[in-house]
Amino acid sequence: MVKTAKHNRQEVIQKATDLFWEKGFHATSMRNLQDFVDMRPGSIYASFGSKEGLFKEVLKCYANASAARLEACIEASSSPLEALRTFFNLAVIDCREPSSGGMCMLVKTISELTDENADLQIEAKQLLGIVEDGFAVLLDQASACGELDSSKDPRRLARFLQMQLMGIRAYALANDETEQVNELIEDVFSSLR
Repeated sequence: MVKTAKHNRQEVIQKATDLFWEKGFHATSMRNLQDFVDMRPGSIYASFGSKEGLFKEVLKCYANASAARLEACIEASSSPLEALRTFFNLAVIDCREPSSGGMCMLVKTISELTDENADLQIEAKQLLGIVEDGFAVLLDQASACGELDSSKDPRRLARFLQMQLMGIRAYALANDETEQVNELIEDVFSSLR
């Protein structure tokens, strides 16, 4: 007789995402995971292979959620730059989860991990690159429809936006003034034109 899993995989990944985002990879013990996701260590290993395997799933889930938010912004917006602006507002202003402190989980992961966990660091960098690729596509579309000067390189602007998003999110951690954060976002998008 085949045993069926007693847990919902996506629910476990979401709970683990919350825990890893709050504590970081190294500060999250197997005991923390066991208690937080309500699974025995053997079940975690059987389902995900290791703490690292679960963390990779968490990173992918986080990146997929970010991509879905960007896609929703595209669908709800009348232009590529408006979609990017909406995404920035969601990521910085509207998405201040208390457990995460508002910091991007991928950036937090890259900052925390060392060569000891090079495969996880590479995974986080690749997933962050996918977000940047999404920005580049939208910026290329903005250029094609006349929202941006066509002489500007969409890939370079995507790197610029990625860096600005990281910085503004960090600034928002240190400053509770939403008006100032909104002004910074406005400055970023004004500089694109």
